Amino acid sequence: MIDLHCHLLPGIDDGASSMEEALSLARIAADDGITHMVLTPHVHPGRYNNNVQSIKPIFEQFQTALVENDINLSVKAAGEVRLSAEVLAMFANNQLPFLGVWEDKKVMLLELPHSHVPPGSEKLVKWLLDRGVLPMIAHPERNKGIMSDVTKLTPFIELGCLFQLTAMSVSGGFGVEAKRLSDQMLMNGWVTIIASDGHNSDHRPPVLSKAVSAAAELIGDVEARRLVWGNPARIIGVY
Repeated sequence: MIDLHCHLLPGIDDGASSMEEALSLARIAADDGITHMVLTPHVHPGRYNNNVQSIKPIFEQFQTALVENDINLSVKAAGEVRLSAEVLAMFANNQLPFLGVWEDKKVMLLELPHSHVPPGSEKLVKWLLDRGVLPMIAHPERNKGIMSDVTKLTPFIELGCLFQLTAMSVSGGFGVEAKRLSDQMLMNGWVTIIASDGHNSDHRPPVLSKAVSAAAELIGDVEARRLVWGNPARIIGVY
């Protein structure tokens, strides 16, 4: 399986706090059957001031540590970019990290605030699309505004955005409402990938297998596997 959203890089956001913890999380992922991960620390100006340049040395240290500790995991670096006005300047300065490519567009993991969908969000999406960047909306099923009104997804669907569900939402670990919305999105065929959004071993582990089983009950084994292998492999170029 391939996990395109996780917070294993140590010490640069609210994920792993140390290299030791990062390696422990990597072992959990590998033991779950995950073979490839894209490490996506928060890129949240004013809170987590990460960018392509600052992420690179931490990633290289982690990559070396994986080899030294015989953890069989293929990793790449990207980021989870918070929707903000700063995105425009970061794009101009080549500071935005990308997951990979989908239909000749660079894929960027875009995070909305958890509380709502800010007015004008679709304008930023259009701005990015005009510049060859395709947003993948991170965990929309956990956004309170979308939970209360699923039609708030409509502009993003119409613009062709990709969508990432959190594994624990699919398996029920994020509560009834997140599970309900996840099921609805899966049944409607709106989901591009399922990813762990792994932060720690206790409450948000980097595990996908339970979600695959839950998704398979709704959409079948083939479609469920496509969300953790076929589509993510296409994005990062693993075949």
